[in-house]
Amino acid sequence: MQRALIASYRLLKGDPLIQQGVKMLSTLPGWKHVSQPHASASRPGTCCAAINESMPSIRASMKRACPGLPTSPFHLPLHPTSSSSPRRRGDTTLVRFKGSTPSPDSTPSTPSTPSTSPISPLPPAPGALAPLAPVLLAVAVACCGSFAFGFNLGVINGPLEAIARELGFAGNQALMGAVVSSTLAGAALGSLAGGAVADSLGRRASFLLAALPMAAGPLLSAGAGDFGGMTAGRFLTGAAIGLSSALVPTYISEVAPTRIRGTLGTLNQLSICAGILAALLANVALPAEQWRSAFRLAALPAVLLGAGMLLGPESPRWLASRHRDAEAAAAARRLWGPSGPAELDTSRPAAVAAAAAGTGRAAAADVGGTAPGIAVVQSGGLAALSGPAAKPLLIGMALFAFQQFAGINALVYFSSSVFRQAGVSSDTLASAAVGATNVVGTLLAAGLMESAGRKQLLVNSFMGQAACMFLMAAGFSLPALQPHAGTLAVVGTLGYILAFALGAGPVPATIVPELNPLSTRGKAVSAAFVSHWICNVAVGQAFMGAVQAMGLAPVYGCFGLVALAGAAFVRRMVPETKGKTLEQIEAELRSGGKTV
Repeated sequence: MQRALIASYRLLKGDPLIQQGVKMLSTLPGWKHVSQPHASASRPGTCCAAINESMPSIRASMKRACPGLPTSPFHLPLHPTSSSSPRRRGDTTLVRFKGSTPSPDSTPSTPSTPSTSPISPLPPAPGALAPLAPVLLAVAVACCGSFAFGFNLGVINGPLEAIARELGFAGNQALMGAVVSSTLAGAALGSLAGGAVADSLGRRASFLLAALPMAAGPLLSAGAGDFGGMTAGRFLTGAAIGLSSALVPTYISEVAPTRIRGTLGTLNQLSICAGILAALLANVALPAEQWRSAFRLAALPAVLLGAGMLLGPESPRWLASRHRDAEAAAAARRLWGPSGPAELDTSRPAAVAAAAAGTGRAAAADVGGTAPGIAVVQSGGLAALSGPAAKPLLIGMALFAFQQFAGINALVYFSSSVFRQAGVSSDTLASAAVGATNVVGTLLAAGLMESAGRKQLLVNSFMGQAACMFLMAAGFSLPALQPHAGTLAVVGTLGYILAFALGAGPVPATIVPELNPLSTRGKAVSAAFVSHWICNVAVGQAFMGAVQAMGLAPVYGCFGLVALAGAAFVRRMVPETKGKTLEQIEAELRSGGKTV
């Protein structure tokens, strides 16, 4: 029996839960009888009897230490039959189970027949065997918010001049710009308020709240009779976009199994790209004068989001953070199958073991002192965005600042002019090429997220963006390359978009929820997206003025330098999160350890 247990322990010693259980068993009464020699061969059941006597206390201790571990009744036969008689070597009784491999210091023996007593297996790793359909459905519903994000940003571009003519402000560039920028202003305010809403009301209720203005805004714009009505509708739409932009990656990170969390996180960016492409197709299919129909279509994703969340599950981790353990277990079971509740229990000892192994026992003790089912919970409120929570908060804001100041939106805004210089006169074709490249790159990133890791994708992405910016700057400024400037601009633009889609586009929204602790995750993700929107507006407002003052080549050179700085920042400051539970990441960051 002892050798079988030791063999099993060696096979499973990489699991922190198994390590904890074996260490506990070694201190319990009765365990020492397993290795004690038997005084007489006539008492072969002594060891089994001792274990049977100790099993009630063993089960009780294991239940207290590992709430997620099944502890069904277990009984060893006291008098083995001839087919299962143990082989005695010297004066020590050994029991080998059927199908086991004898140890090097033992001789072959007749395989024993296993006991018919029920022995409950350990639960599988969360998400390892559970069907993915419930998780994929929940993620797809959440991504309706991202799709609406992209569609509402893109739907205004094609018919803007037709809208201005019909509503009476044709030729007024300031008012036309206000129609576009009102969406961005609303998004910034929505992101600012989204964190507090998500942390207080929960993810599901916040989605339902965001779905209302997300549907009402486009419908208000569709029925607008003047500039004021159009602007009000766009602002309301922007507020909903800002709220959902922080909610979607947070929700995905909390409902996705660890092994595919990064892949599912890229669906947020992919849905935004799909929404932009869908808006482009709508503008191609519908004449500009039918812009009201296009805005009505923009309300459909919001309706799907609201209907799906009415029937969808709440985040189990958010429920656990509110000490609603029964609801958390039910939501986990619904998402991850019968073994789902173990996600909330087994992640806690895993986080303890990771903190102990990587950063010291004090940190592990701090993590281990939390309540079962809530791996690491800090005090809520804005005051919590300090101390251990400050670093991931600042990392998230910095990542989105680098993303925007590396020039992504400026390049997209200017892409039509770049393609015209290369002889492509159709703005629609230029936009389609940029959008298709973005989608292809995001799909590639989804496949690489769990193998290459978030950090490597980010570094490579920023380096690729810098190279493309420097290539285009050289084409615009160096006389030897002037004859090929148009071709280099197209190649550089598409290469930049591809590099962006492979890392700087999808990774920040994926990694920011992973890095921030549960108690402040909503607020921290919200703050990161406020940084995104503010930097987005700043680049959009300053770009054309900078080009007129300095020229296009120097501006692109500055964007390339920012991208290089972003790569250096990621390499030095951003930890890797692939393959780790959210609780394990949180424990390592709280204890001051560096995740590599």
